[in-house]
Amino acid sequence: MGMKKLFQIILLLFVCWSCDDDPVETVFFDLDTQNGVFIACEGNFMYGNSSLSFYNTETGKVINQLFYARNNAPLGDVTQSLAFQNNTLFIVVNNSGKIYAVDSETAAFKGVITGLTSPRYIHFLSNEKAYVSDIYANHISIINPQTFELTGRIDLGNHTSEQIVQIDNRVFVSSWSFDEYILVIDAEADELINKIKVPFQPKELQVDDNDKIWVLSQGSTEGFSDEEIPPALSRIDPVTLTIEQTFRFEDGELPAGLEMNSTKDTLFFINRGVYKMPVTSRHLPDSAFIEPKRLFYSLAVNPKSNEIYVSDAVDYTQNALLYRYSKEGKLLDSFRVGINPSDFMFQ
Repeated sequence: MGMKKLFQIILLLFVCWSCDDDPVETVFFDLDTQNGVFIACEGNFMYGNSSLSFYNTETGKVINQLFYARNNAPLGDVTQSLAFQNNTLFIVVNNSGKIYAVDSETAAFKGVITGLTSPRYIHFLSNEKAYVSDIYANHISIINPQTFELTGRIDLGNHTSEQIVQIDNRVFVSSWSFDEYILVIDAEADELINKIKVPFQPKELQVDDNDKIWVLSQGSTEGFSDEEIPPALSRIDPVTLTIEQTFRFEDGELPAGLEMNSTKDTLFFINRGVYKMPVTSRHLPDSAFIEPKRLFYSLAVNPKSNEIYVSDAVDYTQNALLYRYSKEGKLLDSFRVGINPSDFMFQ
C-alpha cells in the first residue's frame, strides 16, 4: 500500500463502539487503513441498507457507514464481498448488480462496474483481468479492474457460480445454488473444461498448504430438495479432479464460514461455535475452539496475526457485534458494525 493519507470526515450516526453500547453521535477521525480490516455488511435484502465498516487493529477504533460518510451516497442492496488490488478496494453489491471501486486509503469513489446480474465474488488473474461469479447468471463475467469495464464472459451451461480459487492456470468455482459441482476453468482460454461432482450445494472453498481444495457443502433441509441432505466438508485433489476424503456433519447442523490460517495447515468454520481442524485430521473436531455467543454469522482469520474475527448477527435486523480473538482463542475486543457482516478484507 502507498503512503498513509489522512482526512477528516463527520459521521452523524453509526459510529464506533468499542465494548460500549452507546454510540458517539459526532466524531472527527483520521482514517488509517494500513492497520486494520474492512468489513462488508449485507444489511437486509431489498432494504438497501448495506454498509462498509473499518476497524483499526492498533487503536481499536471503528468507523461505520464509511462508504456513505465519504461519498455521500448509499452503498446499495446486500454487500456480499470485498476484494483488493493495487490500492483499490472492490465492493461487490449483490442485489444491486454492481461493484464499486474505492480508494483503499480514503474510501473515495473511483468507479463502478455495472451490467451484472447478481454478482458474488471477484477473483483477480492479472492487473487487467478478473472473474466475477454470479448466483443467478449461467456465466462468469470477465472484467478489466483498471478500466471497470466488462470484457467478456465464460459460459457455464446450466450452472451458476459462487466462490473461486486458483491453482496454476486452472480456476475452481463452486456451483452452489441447488447444484453439486465444482467447475474447472482454463484461465488462459477462459472456458469451462471440466467439473467435479461433490456433496450437494458446495459453497465455500479454501486451498491448503498441499494445494488441496477444501469444499464446504451446505446440504439441504427437507422441503428444499427431495430428501434431507446433511452438510459435508470435502478435500479434492486438483490434479486428478477426485474427492480424496469427505467428512459428513450431523442432520440439523449448519456449518459455514470456511477459513484457513496463514500457514494453510488449519481450517476454521462456524457450526454454532467456531471449530478448528488441522488439514491432516481424520475426523471432524469433537468440540468448539470458541464457544458460541448468541448467533455467530461470519468468520475471518487475519493472515498476518492469525487472530480470529467472528460476528454475532444478534437478530439479523440490528447492528451486529464483532468479536476479535487471539490465535489461542482468547477474547481481545468486541465492537459494533453494520447489519449482517458478510466479508472481511485485512490490510
